[in-house]
Amino acid sequence: MNIHDTIVAIATPQGRGGLGVVRLSGPDSRAIAEGILRFPVEPRWRPWSSQMAELVDERGAAIDQVVVTYFEQPKSYTAEDMVEISCHGSPVILRFCVERAATAGARLAEPGEFTLRAYLRGRVDLPQAEAVRELIDATTLYQAQVAAQQVEGSVSRRIRPIKEQLLELISLLEAGIDFAEDDVSVAAPDEVLRRLSPIRESVEQLIASFNAGRLVFGGFTLAIAGRPNVGKSSLFNRLLEQDRAIVTDIPGTTRDLVSETTSLRGIPLKLVDTAGIRHGQGLVETLGIERTFQAVADADLVLLILDLSQETTAEDRELLKRLSDRRPLIVGNKSDLPTLLESPVDLIAVSAHTGEGIQALRDMILGRLAPEGLVSPESGSITSIRHAHLLREALEALRQAARAVEFSIPHEMLLIDLYAALRPIDAITGATSADDILNRIFSTFCIGK
Repeated sequence: MNIHDTIVAIATPQGRGGLGVVRLSGPDSRAIAEGILRFPVEPRWRPWSSQMAELVDERGAAIDQVVVTYFEQPKSYTAEDMVEISCHGSPVILRFCVERAATAGARLAEPGEFTLRAYLRGRVDLPQAEAVRELIDATTLYQAQVAAQQVEGSVSRRIRPIKEQLLELISLLEAGIDFAEDDVSVAAPDEVLRRLSPIRESVEQLIASFNAGRLVFGGFTLAIAGRPNVGKSSLFNRLLEQDRAIVTDIPGTTRDLVSETTSLRGIPLKLVDTAGIRHGQGLVETLGIERTFQAVADADLVLLILDLSQETTAEDRELLKRLSDRRPLIVGNKSDLPTLLESPVDLIAVSAHTGEGIQALRDMILGRLAPEGLVSPESGSITSIRHAHLLREALEALRQAARAVEFSIPHEMLLIDLYAALRPIDAITGATSADDILNRIFSTFCIGK
């Protein structure tokens, strides 16, 4: 991939629409645009302004009337000259525009190459670049809000001070080793531990934020289980707010898993309605019950439904015992009917028929899955599994470094652990070069007077 080529791609989603945008980025963007467009007057390439033109074929025949917008380097998205051509949103016209641009000298962009160029030219850092993808893929407003803040640098702002403190410590130790003849003082063990402590605490806090942050884009799965005719499918439909599962008074109506995705306060929620669990039924229902237990095992949270209008049955007690290791949320359905159930455990009463208690149930579900509450979009919480894994790797290296100090390991060996902590942080924010370390050394210490 040559990052100095001029690249072209369709920047709007596939399909038909009122408008579609073809994006050019690179040093020849304006020249290529002039080669495939006909302007009514001499084109005036004023930065961040638009002008009308016609998209023409090889013979000069007009294909579409378009609006051309010019973004001048270095203040464009890619930090290089960029031209966006707004056509009518026909796939045929958009493809034709791209083909004409490719014939005129542009290269078809690789996936994500516009954002890659923005990163390579310093317009965004790695967390911001990754957040662009999350913003595009967002399916709820809450996800979009979190991703938008990450694009603005909320994660970077939390990680940057950690990296700065770690680099300062590395520079201090490197200077003490490499320039000992210049009387640069070497930090005492207490000083090294004092500097390590806030770095470790900050990394631990970021890792802890992943417990809630992972729900933002990963979502969770909720399995609804219980014996037949306790209202599992009715509750499934009520939580989903649409009639998705078949509801009848006939026991065993649901014989296979029924799943659907909705959102709970902006968090993706996969609901799974399962077959009623009972004994001595036919082959088909038995297979459905086996799938029920598999769904229960795979779910993040299980709702065990009991019927408030009936006395507790042996099947209810068996299910309570069998699912106890999954810590299910016990729900008593049919609260609109006279209560006969004597449950041995605390439960939340709801009515799938009237909607009574459903909002309280939603709150309890969220409380179980995110006991610390949802992350604030501005908090800079970690939502990426990749980031969480790298931070755990950095934390382990920092713990090794602290142990090395306590055992009076030489600083040359201590630096191995510190660099091991820096590498995964670099994998999040971008690499640190040897020049970065040297620049810190010479800017911090009076060396070579």
